[in-house]
Amino acid sequence: MRLCRFDDNRLGLVQSESVLDVTPVLRRLPAYRWSFPGGDPVIAALDMLAPEIAAEAERAPARPLEAVKLRAPVANPSKIVCAPVNYLRHLEEGRADPGIHYGKQVEEIERVGLFLKANSALVGPSEGVALRHLDRRNDHEVEMVMVIGKTADRVPAKGALAHVAAFAIGLDMTIRGPEDRSLRKSVDSYAVVGPWLVTADEIANPANLALSLEVNGEMRQRANTRDLVLGLERLIELASSYYALLPGDLIFTGTPEGVGPVKPGDILTASIEGIGAMRVEIRAA
Repeated sequence: MRLCRFDDNRLGLVQSESVLDVTPVLRRLPAYRWSFPGGDPVIAALDMLAPEIAAEAERAPARPLEAVKLRAPVANPSKIVCAPVNYLRHLEEGRADPGIHYGKQVEEIERVGLFLKANSALVGPSEGVALRHLDRRNDHEVEMVMVIGKTADRVPAKGALAHVAAFAIGLDMTIRGPEDRSLRKSVDSYAVVGPWLVTADEIANPANLALSLEVNGEMRQRANTRDLVLGLERLIELASSYYALLPGDLIFTGTPEGVGPVKPGDILTASIEGIGAMRVEIRAA
């Protein structure tokens, strides 16, 4: 199942080049009052909603994909977890390029661990990226994103993927500089997720998916998730050893080599096998 959030927070089922508006199923969600629960209620209820979505799709109006505005498919993650330097060749390029390391030693992920991006950085592909600090280098980083489906607290690596509801494409945009990663990567619109989420049952082997990124039609990044230093299950184990992962939480799994600067007017096309592709426009904030 491919689910998107589009236009004015509508829920859509993506089939081929169309979006079926299945928003009425959201009436099944509980009504919340302050204080609101942590995590995303749609993702938390996804197993319950799935048959309702399938039934609603039989009578839902269809719209062309190209005619809708695709927002981030998860609206309310409690946190965005990111894995730095999780491909060996990216580690090597980070150490070799002063524009990336900015005079600091780039350490292995086993030493530096994970980091968090602000939730306010989250956007969908149709919203695009609004660059700030244009006097500095702003880079693209394509990644596969895991969407946590049920609470994961101190879970072992073995079987950890049972806590994943879906997968999506992510762009972990970053400003280069001496500051901490979380500051430079938490700019508004610097966490692009989309174009939709693909439920885990449709991805037979998420640890063996090709991913790529083009800038203005030129290939910049190309790799496979099998090349991750810390695999998907190990990332969940590591993250959940420090904090409980809640339904809707996003884990950016790391970017491969080939990261590079972007500027206003550039068009990014990010693709992941089994998920699809998303087009993202770059502009000045």
